[in-house]
Amino acid sequence: MSALDWHREGLIWPHREASDFITVGGKRWHVQRMGEGPPLLLLHGTGASVHSWRGLMPLLAESHSVIAPDLPRHAFTTGHDAYAMSLPAMAREIAALLRELDVQPAAIIGHSAGAAIALQLALDHQFTGPIIGLSAALRPFPGAMAQIFPAIAKTLFVNPLVPRIFTRSIDLVGGAERFLWRSTHSRIDRQGLACYAKLLKHPAHAGGALAMMANWDLPGLRARMDAVANPVLLVHGMNDPAIPLDWAKDAASWLPDARLEPLPGLGHLAHEEAPGEAAARIAAFLAETG
Repeated sequence: MSALDWHREGLIWPHREASDFITVGGKRWHVQRMGEGPPLLLLHGTGASVHSWRGLMPLLAESHSVIAPDLPRHAFTTGHDAYAMSLPAMAREIAALLRELDVQPAAIIGHSAGAAIALQLALDHQFTGPIIGLSAALRPFPGAMAQIFPAIAKTLFVNPLVPRIFTRSIDLVGGAERFLWRSTHSRIDRQGLACYAKLLKHPAHAGGALAMMANWDLPGLRARMDAVANPVLLVHGMNDPAIPLDWAKDAASWLPDARLEPLPGLGHLAHEEAPGEAAARIAAFLAETG
């Protein structure tokens, strides 16, 4: 499956002028950078891309230099092995990218699965700064589902037809806007919807998201969360159907230095719905943690 074409699908991408392509060990990363000051690393969630930071990134760039990559096998980042999409492996890839860029983040902001990668960077790669998780996906599925869900994802992952079937099914469920609403309970702008529509209907991107889910090991991360010494802020939309607020409360209780700040009326894409509110919470936390 061919990757998204920057000169075709990428024409609608927000902040296109901030984009660059960086080659590290044969992998080609799509990275957006803007602003000056202490560096912030932004890590999007499964199935998304740098476009999810379109509203928040310029606000953070008023006081920081902001770096946001497309994750391996997502959107316009290419060259990563489909079987090297585990949480530790993705953290290693991000660490290698940061070395190539000669960047040591002052803080990491991760949405959904991006927050799990941030914690893995702290555990495995000596990142000691603040971590902000936006609708963080940190809690394993309860009970038997902790084993069943990854097993199902792996079964789908090895079938090359599945990503194409998924992308063709988007219209059958009412299109990208309806799919996003049902899965996130977030109302986002037309520009964001247009980008998600491109991603959801592209088999290579869908395959990357599926590979990520198939190789994800949140129980392994959960077993080590008490060793995370970083100050952590979890900002969570109270209407999030993907990750219930009670799951966020559990995750906050497992981390030694964490607090949870719920956002009333917002869903899983709270930072896209209300980037100003997210930026204010982040700024206050960064000021507090120095």
